Amino acid sequence: METRRIGITWQLSDGHGWGVFGTNLVLNLLKNGPCPPLLFSEPMFIENAGHLTQALRPYIADHHEQFLSAVDSSGPTMFNDATILHSVGNQFITNRVSDNVHGRRNIGFIFLELAGFDNAGLKRARQWDRILAGSSWNRDVCRAAGLNDVRFVSQGVDTELFSPGPRLGVPSGRFVVFSGGKLEYRKGQDLVVAAFKQFLERHPDSLLVTAWQNSWHETALTIMQSPYISSAPILDPGGLIRITDWVTANGIPADNFVDLGWVANSRLPAILREINVALFPNRCEGGTNLAAMEAMATGTPCILSANTGHLDLIDEDNCYALSRQTEGSDEPDHWRTSDIDEIVEKLELAYTDHEDRKRRARTGVQFMKKLSWENQTRLLIEEIEDLL
Repeated sequence: METRRIGITWQLSDGHGWGVFGTNLVLNLLKNGPCPPLLFSEPMFIENAGHLTQALRPYIADHHEQFLSAVDSSGPTMFNDATILHSVGNQFITNRVSDNVHGRRNIGFIFLELAGFDNAGLKRARQWDRILAGSSWNRDVCRAAGLNDVRFVSQGVDTELFSPGPRLGVPSGRFVVFSGGKLEYRKGQDLVVAAFKQFLERHPDSLLVTAWQNSWHETALTIMQSPYISSAPILDPGGLIRITDWVTANGIPADNFVDLGWVANSRLPAILREINVALFPNRCEGGTNLAAMEAMATGTPCILSANTGHLDLIDEDNCYALSRQTEGSDEPDHWRTSDIDEIVEKLELAYTDHEDRKRRARTGVQFMKKLSWENQTRLLIEEIEDLL
């Protein structure tokens, strides 16, 4: 093996999908090899994770000056002892770090929400020694475009942290619905609001709990494409989206709503154990939706839209699948909108049939046990072993 380090071009964090993915990938490389990580930026943790920062410090400090010289140079800096994983988005566009570093082997890891590629996008795609895709849907889209060396590697879950446990019963006596993911049209929070309003008419004891904060305000404004929304999200003086104001302006009473704001990944399990059902009517997921995976692993039954990356999570009765999916006339190819009435039906089923809800929860937990970060990191390494 010529590779001595595996580079990761995106920022590690405990607050968003890419960051959680990178953090767990790095920790498993440190624990199990085959070689240590090469980091190009400082992690950003919501929670003061001193033990984690300490574990990563040598790998950040050793390479920080190399990173600074890379981004300031006129061309990419070579790391001849490293195989580098590059974060890749729609049209195979990379981040600033990827544009400035190059390894002995370079692998693009994609989470695409748009299926079409122009010539420039395909040219960028062909620069990689291999492409790893975060969903089987992404893999198939790439292969259909003539990109042959594309492998599917799912995200994982920290199954020790995200596991079933006792409920504290907070809030007491309420039927609690959870929805997570940054606020935007693609994630379908407009559908959550519309369906929950109907459900609330039947069950006024219900409570909607959300983690919808979004650092990219311009993408949050895409929610105004929806016919179900009458008021746009706005920012507070600190730059945070005023989620509660937006939800109440769109018809959900404040007494039936809780906004969690930004939540560190390590704090989510205790929250999820208090949830009766999690709702994810997303129009498109390039990956397998980490928020849904974590909810399932914790024993929270999930309502999932049966489209794109979610299809890798739906297996018999491990969740409530939203099968009535329609294509919008002004939406990207492959995006699908879940039927409001079906969402309400699934919420009603979860509310009324406790045994069915528990059975789906148990099945979801068993499904997620095979998708631990340790297992998924091992599979990732197997898929790139010949490039190390």
